[in-house]
Amino acid sequence: MSSKISVYPGVEITTEDVRSQKYLLTKYQTGLNYAWSSGVAMGRFLRGLKEKELWGRECDGCQRILVPPRMYCESCYRPTDRWSRLRDAGKVVTYSIAHVNSDASRRSEPILLAVMEIEGASPLMGILHLLGEVPPEKVRIGMKVEAVWRPDGERTGAITDILHFRPMTRSR
Repeated sequence: MSSKISVYPGVEITTEDVRSQKYLLTKYQTGLNYAWSSGVAMGRFLRGLKEKELWGRECDGCQRILVPPRMYCESCYRPTDRWSRLRDAGKVVTYSIAHVNSDASRRSEPILLAVMEIEGASPLMGILHLLGEVPPEKVRIGMKVEAVWRPDGERTGAITDILHFRPMTRSR
């Protein structure tokens, strides 16, 4: 027998609580100056996203297709061998339903996060992304999903070029 929690314990900290200094709040702003290179593998992966393509790397040593792609295989410690274009679909291998925002405030609608095993890649190779167009109670491990892309002209070569994954709507 399962019971559903209808009210979460605790008290939400409101904007008024912060303004009235009811709670100790320390503000600190730092300047973080850094440069980051995406590298060969991730660079190709990101360029592919701009073109609505998912790319992985094949390793002849352990016969795996890695996504996100890597130039060196972490399993057999050798350079990967070639690029492999993957489908923009897969299945849910794990998921979480978040009821709070990054600042710990409660969300009016939950957000669904999942790891999708990408079709064409090796088992358990996939990406963490948002699920959409599905109510939380309908999400299942093994659920077939497909990418929902930003429109042409709006993609920039970032993981957010995929708006979310949704349950498979057609046979692919």
